[in-house]
Amino acid sequence: MEFLLIGLVSLIASGLTFFSGFGLGTILLPVFALFFPLELAISLTAIVHLLNNLFKLLLTYRHGNTRVVLTFGLPALFSAFIGAYVLQNLSGLAPLHTYQLGDKTFEISPLKLVIASLLFFFSLMELLPGFKKLQFSPKYLAPGGLLSGFFGGLTGNQGALRSAFLLRAGLSKESFIASGVMIACMIDVSRLSVYSGHFPDFSDLKTFSLLLCAVLSAFLGALWGNLLVKKITINSLQILVSVFLIVFSVLLGIGIL
Repeated sequence: MEFLLIGLVSLIASGLTFFSGFGLGTILLPVFALFFPLELAISLTAIVHLLNNLFKLLLTYRHGNTRVVLTFGLPALFSAFIGAYVLQNLSGLAPLHTYQLGDKTFEISPLKLVIASLLFFFSLMELLPGFKKLQFSPKYLAPGGLLSGFFGGLTGNQGALRSAFLLRAGLSKESFIASGVMIACMIDVSRLSVYSGHFPDFSDLKTFSLLLCAVLSAFLGALWGNLLVKKITINSLQILVSVFLIVFSVLLGIGIL
């Protein structure tokens, strides 16, 4: 049952998030947490995320935009450490509301509510016809990287904000995907350096087998996504990513993510 659930979730999530640039870790972490302690589940998810991004990098690297990657990615790396530091000081902030669904307890925090509101607003604007004529100047990439990295370090979710900024940076669909993958790899390496104290015991056959199942399934999902991207237009990609962002922002805002 564990292998079927983890493999299926990894495959589908990897395929769908090939376009959006975010979501694999968000979807996979709760599944790993069903079978492992949270610290170990976070480490396993980060390993799958990095290896899957490296695999996607092999598929897409030719289309990466070096200027965008450096302008956006380097500030994101820097601000991610600041966000992680701030998190240590804000961990005791009381939630606005707590509720239960079944045996699960969810909290609506002020920080996540603000992030969710911003994502929802910008994603909704993206779907409006008049907004499609707007292009962000390259001068906004560095501030966007700072913002994305900061909230990544603070909340663990930076892919959605990254996609929101890169989506209007005038990139082709191939360059949007490849540049996002490159930036994600940079941040994954940084995250894994923090999680190194919670790496799994690879001598445990079941843990290693489940990790391998998730990685291989994610690879298959990436191959599926790479085939599909050739059949969609940049406009279709923008709509798909915007819908992902709206769904993500709602789930984040109500405390499920």
